[in-house]
Amino acid sequence: MLLLTINSKMIKQVLILFFLSFTFQAYAQVDTSAYETQRAKINALLAERSVKFGQYEQSLNERTGIFGFQTKRDIKNSNEILRQIALNDNNIFKELKVLLDYKDFQVQQVQSVASSNSERLQAYMASIKKLQDQNQTLRKQLEEKEKQSSGSYLPLILIVLLITAIGYFAYYRISRSRKLI
Repeated sequence: MLLLTINSKMIKQVLILFFLSFTFQAYAQVDTSAYETQRAKINALLAERSVKFGQYEQSLNERTGIFGFQTKRDIKNSNEILRQIALNDNNIFKELKVLLDYKDFQVQQVQSVASSNSERLQAYMASIKKLQDQNQTLRKQLEEKEKQSSGSYLPLILIVLLITAIGYFAYYRISRSRKLI
């Protein structure tokens, strides 16, 4: 019976750990995919910025004017590319803010899940402790009943032996008195 109790404890603990890891893994998969999508968006914006910056450097080197000077059009073109880089940088900052907010939300969510799992684990541990106490109480009661029941058979056995002995002596006397007659 003790072995059964130990095995059931181990099974309960394994099931609790499995449940906790499964719920955390499910949250992690959802969070990871959204996080990776946001990162891919930021990486695309950074790649676009690198391309624009390359165009800007190239436009600074363009000199279409007389004697190899830059014209107003060359400068306007460079300024437009620089403006697009600034707009792209603003988009990168917005997406980074979203990513950081998402990461903060993810941390809060993990903390919330950890807190609820901790509370649930504490409740399970309290339940297990309560069941162990009840099991111990029932064992003590069973031992007391076994002691009482083993002691209650003794008078019954003595009564049966006494009746048997009386019956034997009575039969012996009756059969002896018949022989005398």
